[in-house]
Amino acid sequence: MATSSEPRRNASGLARDIEILELLGGPEAMRSGGLGVVRIAQLTGRDKAVVSRALATLADALLLDRDPETMNYRLGSRIYGLAARTTESRLVAESRAHLKRMAQLTRETSHLCVLRGGNVLTVLSELSPHEFRATGWEGVTTAAWRTPSGRVLLSDWDQASLKRWYAEHGNDRPIVGPADPIMAAAGFSVLSAPPPEKAVVTDFDSLLTELAAIRSRGYALLDEELEIGVVGASAPVRDLSGRIIAAINVSAPKGRIGDRLDSLGRYVAAVATELSQQLGMVG
Repeated sequence: MATSSEPRRNASGLARDIEILELLGGPEAMRSGGLGVVRIAQLTGRDKAVVSRALATLADALLLDRDPETMNYRLGSRIYGLAARTTESRLVAESRAHLKRMAQLTRETSHLCVLRGGNVLTVLSELSPHEFRATGWEGVTTAAWRTPSGRVLLSDWDQASLKRWYAEHGNDRPIVGPADPIMAAAGFSVLSAPPPEKAVVTDFDSLLTELAAIRSRGYALLDEELEIGVVGASAPVRDLSGRIIAAINVSAPKGRIGDRLDSLGRYVAAVATELSQQLGMVG
């Protein structure tokens, strides 16, 4: 039986593997599209044969990929999958207090949304204390082009990616995933198409125009586009690289917001920036 004074078996091997992973996540590897066995051996001061075996083991576990042309190694799909799950788990945990505070201060319903399969999944909702309130959308998937959160989540994409996305999702129905039966029993419904005078996105060019406006002001607005009498504001949450990973949203009956929708947008954007900084965003 091992005692507390005995060294952990394989600890040194694990430390060497971590060193390799950190090198392949570093600036030289990022610039070069990965690193080869010889360069990794130089940087670690280890024997090439030992390094080669370690790299092969990590590649077998999908923690590394190897470019078939350059034979360079780079971080693999499993690393990014684990990172994504870790980021989202932390995102939900860190967002909860912010959503609760927004719901308390605005007295309206707040949401946390992410992209899933080209559309918008609401992963967390904090309900308004009012009896008459905007519906909680937790677990519901909606068309990105119809919602301010969806347009926020697309607002840092390049034009080529947006064009591919629009070709596939530009005509998606408003509710993509099943709505909660409780929502339906409460009279929840959405418009099959936005009223012409309320429509924000009608084609690809109008999508680009709206995304440019979102980048300029820092938030997106909804004015009875999805539901009659419901307005909202959404803003981007960013990770440490500045990439948009989520959107937070406040939605409310229009009668209570009146002409203060832009003020709501600025408030949601300020909270989103605070959450982004908490998650490690620089600046």
